[in-house]
Amino acid sequence: MLSNKRIQELELVMEFEKVEECFKEVSSWIENVGRKGLKETVNLDDSLEMLLQTQKQFKGFDLVASEYCKRGQEALKKMDRWEDFSSVDVHSYRVKLQTYRDQLEEFCTQLDETRHRICETVRLYEFFDKVRRGICCTEE
Repeated sequence: MLSNKRIQELELVMEFEKVEECFKEVSSWIENVGRKGLKETVNLDDSLEMLLQTQKQFKGFDLVASEYCKRGQEALKKMDRWEDFSSVDVHSYRVKLQTYRDQLEEFCTQLDETRHRICETVRLYEFFDKVRRGICCTEE
C-alpha cells in the first residue's frame, strides 16, 4: 500500500511538472499584462463617449484575459487529485499549486468586478444622458 501511494505521488509530481508550464505562462501573463490592463480601468472617464470607448477597449482585453483564466482553471482542475496527498515530498508542490490557485482566483475576481463596474457605469451614464436629453426637450 505504501509503495502504491508513493508511486501515485511520483506520478502526480510528474504530472505537475507537465502542467506547471501552463501555470507559469498564465501567471506571467497575469503579472506582466493582466494587472496593468485592470489598472487602466481604475479611473473611468467623465463622458459617455469616452466611457463607451473604454468599454470597447476593455472588451478586447477581457476576451484575452478570460481565455487565460479559463486555461489556468483547466490546469488547476487537472491537479485536483493533490488534495488527497499530504506527504512531505508533495508539500512543496501543493504550496506552489495553492499560490497559482490564489493568484488566478484573485485576478479572475478582479476581472469580473471590473467588467461589472464598467457595464454598470455605462448603464448609469446612458440613463443620465437620457434624462438630460429629456430635460432639454422639456425646456424647449
